[in-house]
Amino acid sequence: MKKGVVLLATALLSGSSAALYAQSEIDAYRYSQTDLSGSARYLGMGGAFGALGGDISAMSTNPGGLAIYRSSEVVTTLGFTTNRTNTDWTGVSVKDSKTKFNFDNIAYVGYFPTANDEGIMSWNVGFSYNRAKNYNRTYRMSGANFGGAMGSVSDYVADVTSRAMINGNIPFGELLYEKGVHDPYDTDIPWLSVLGYEGGFIDPQDDKTNYVGPYQSRMYGELLNADLYVNERGGIDRYNISFATNISDILFIGATVGITDLSYHTSTFYTENFGSGDNLQLGNELKTEGTGYTFNFGIIGRPSDYLRLGIAYQTKTKYKMTDYYFGEASSFINEEIADNKVEAKTPAGEYDYRLSTPDKWTFSIAGIIGQTALISVDYELSDYSRMKLWHADDTPIYDTNGDIEEDFGVAHTVKAGAEVKVTPQFAVRVGGAWMTNPMKSAVRNGEVEVFTAGTIPNYVVDRGVTSHYTVGLGYRFTPNFYADVACVFKTYKENVYAFSPVGTTEGVTTGVPSYPASMKNNATQVAFTLGYKF
Repeated sequence: MKKGVVLLATALLSGSSAALYAQSEIDAYRYSQTDLSGSARYLGMGGAFGALGGDISAMSTNPGGLAIYRSSEVVTTLGFTTNRTNTDWTGVSVKDSKTKFNFDNIAYVGYFPTANDEGIMSWNVGFSYNRAKNYNRTYRMSGANFGGAMGSVSDYVADVTSRAMINGNIPFGELLYEKGVHDPYDTDIPWLSVLGYEGGFIDPQDDKTNYVGPYQSRMYGELLNADLYVNERGGIDRYNISFATNISDILFIGATVGITDLSYHTSTFYTENFGSGDNLQLGNELKTEGTGYTFNFGIIGRPSDYLRLGIAYQTKTKYKMTDYYFGEASSFINEEIADNKVEAKTPAGEYDYRLSTPDKWTFSIAGIIGQTALISVDYELSDYSRMKLWHADDTPIYDTNGDIEEDFGVAHTVKAGAEVKVTPQFAVRVGGAWMTNPMKSAVRNGEVEVFTAGTIPNYVVDRGVTSHYTVGLGYRFTPNFYADVACVFKTYKENVYAFSPVGTTEGVTTGVPSYPASMKNNATQVAFTLGYKF
């Protein structure tokens, strides 16, 4: 059994009540990921520009590519993305989609030659805005006829609460809200436990320390069907300031300071229905805002006119984050009593913390075939076990960081692209990018308990490789003015859990079973870039 199960009370009850909202490993992973994003030419070639340069997107990958420029340039990109999801839960398939128009990037590159024939031949500077991550999607999963393979979220809340009460030795009365006397949301009790108790999800047993989910324990009927709806929006914006120099047309060296602005907003609504009309509902709102910074360093070597080699390093992105959150719960028991429906709401919460994303290495090679064609390949390496979380007072969130080290590993990304000039003005491009899943098999297969932040019990885990397939076209209207268009098709699979399985050892669930829905994600992105050289 995962060590986190044993340490639950420590994780939940350490520090102040704000610490009870400490972020989870799933949240750290969500905020550490970026998309394939950039200019239409960059996208059309699968983002494989680490050794090519000469594109504004190089500022975020290998800034040495900025020194390839032989003129100044302004560029802007517009586009739209459609995200489609298809979930399957116990044989029930549900589709959803969401389309979002984006202002993807704008950039300026300044070229300043030195008039030297060798040595430092030019200094280049670049400023850019780029949408690095798009969170916009909706998905829904509906399940029925679980046949005992699925527990109730009330059982999950009861299990979490019982462990917290026993290990923390917190009296039963601490869960009760008494206006002007006692506010359990202002104590060291998990908010999910308080919300579950006030919302009728759990009942105490006679010893007042163990809790049970009343829907199963009172035999109101087994779980007939459940439904989860999730709406996500927001993204990560990155602002780059880059400097680069060209040394004898052989070495191209550059550096970038990146400032990131993160905004993520999710709304979730989960329902369970039992026999005789009994049901429960759980709704949550979470808004995350953060600012961070990172540095990129890169070199491109040009040993011949036909070959370029690149290496780049991106430091960890250091974020200051704030979560704003709110939850509500209700339950209905079809009995002949006056107050058979119970409703509860949490107060509006706010939690500050810090996040460090993993660093990244990029190794690149490109072949140039005269003025007619080129081909390029990038390999990226990033260790997601190096993600770290801290409280606002710089105290490490030890248990979550331990879970990250145990549950995540290295992600490998390969990007490849090619361009052929059909005429001097018209170019055709094709590419692809593939990223392996850094989550270890125990998490992917639901063999360990996954802790979530606050009162949102649902989460997703990656199931395999994330693939991008790209095509693009470019046309130069004049020697100075050009336009590019690209289409990117992204596909990946996830498992969606309404709540974490509890008591799972070697693939066998002995506590609270949670059966995931399988979800297929398909995203189509179209980007249009206009550029002017001067």
